[in-house]
Amino acid sequence: MKLQCAILDDYQQVALKMADWTTIEEQVEVHSFSQHFENEEDLIEEIKEYKIIVIMRERTAFTASLFEKLPKLKLLITSGMRNASIDLAAASTYGVTVCGTASSSEPPTELTWALLLNLARNITLENRALRENGPWQSTVGADLHGRTLGLLGLGKIGGRMATVAQAFGMDVIAWSQNLTKEDTDKLGVRLANSKEELLKTSDFVSVHLVLSDRTRGIIGKQELEQMKRSAYLINTSRAAIVDQEALIKALEENRIAGAGLDVFEEEPMPEKHPYRTLPNVLATPHLGYVSEHNYRVYFTEAVEDIVAFLEGAEIRKIN
Repeated sequence: MKLQCAILDDYQQVALKMADWTTIEEQVEVHSFSQHFENEEDLIEEIKEYKIIVIMRERTAFTASLFEKLPKLKLLITSGMRNASIDLAAASTYGVTVCGTASSSEPPTELTWALLLNLARNITLENRALRENGPWQSTVGADLHGRTLGLLGLGKIGGRMATVAQAFGMDVIAWSQNLTKEDTDKLGVRLANSKEELLKTSDFVSVHLVLSDRTRGIIGKQELEQMKRSAYLINTSRAAIVDQEALIKALEENRIAGAGLDVFEEEPMPEKHPYRTLPNVLATPHLGYVSEHNYRVYFTEAVEDIVAFLEGAEIRKIN
C-alpha cells in the first residue's frame, strides 16, 4: 500500500505542476488541498491518515495539540528552513521529522519595493480613478531620490533593499540590536545609533527582522509616534514584530502617512479587519515569497526530502 502525502494550502493549485512528483509515485500517493482549514477539527479529519505532509510557510500552524492528534504523521516538510508556526519540540516528542527547503531572498525584496513604490506614487489610487473615470491626477507623489530609507534589519533581504535604494539615490540608514558599523560599511549604509534615531530620520521604514522574543512588538505605540507624520512603514517580515493595535490606531489617526503590509497576525485576514478599509493601507495577501522560482524550488526540494526520507537518510532536517 502506498504512503499518503498531503500538500496543504495550495491556494493557487500549482504545487503538483511545480515539481516532478512522478519520481515518488510508485511509493507515495499525493493529494493537494487548495482550501484553508480554519478549524483544527476539520483539518484533523482531512489529514489524520497522512504519513507525509507538505506545508507552505506559516499558512497552517502545527502545534503540540495537532501533532498529538496525528499519530500517523512521520514527515512534515515546510517551505524554507525556518517556520515559526511549527512546534519543533512537539514534533520531536511525537516522532515527526521536520525538513525544509531552500528559499530565495529576491522575491520578498521585489515585493517590498512594489509596496514602497506604490505607496510613494499612489499607484493603486490613481489606477482606480483612471479605470472609474475619476479625477485625472489627484495626488502628488513622494520622492525617493534624496529621501531616507530606514532598514530595521540588514540581513539578506535588508542588504538587497539597501542596494536598490542606493540606485534610486536614497540615503540608507539601518539598525538592529546586533548590527555593527562593520556590517553597514560593507554596504555603504549608515548605522543608526539607536532605533529612535532611525525612526525619527527615515521617510520610509522597512522591517526585515527575524521574529523572536527580542523583536516581537519592537515597533509599538512609542516607536510609531517617533516616526515622521509624512513617513511610511513597510512590513513584509512578520506581523508580530509590529504592535498591530498600535499600528491600526496610528493609521486611523494619520500619525504616519501610511503602511505597506504583506504579513498579518491571522491569515487569511478576517473579512472585517481594519486593514481592508483603511485608506492609507496598501495590503497584499502574504505574497512576498510567492513567485514561480521560489515555488519550483520549494516543491522540487520537497520531493527530494521525501525521497531521502523513504531511503532512511533525511536531508535538510530542522528538528
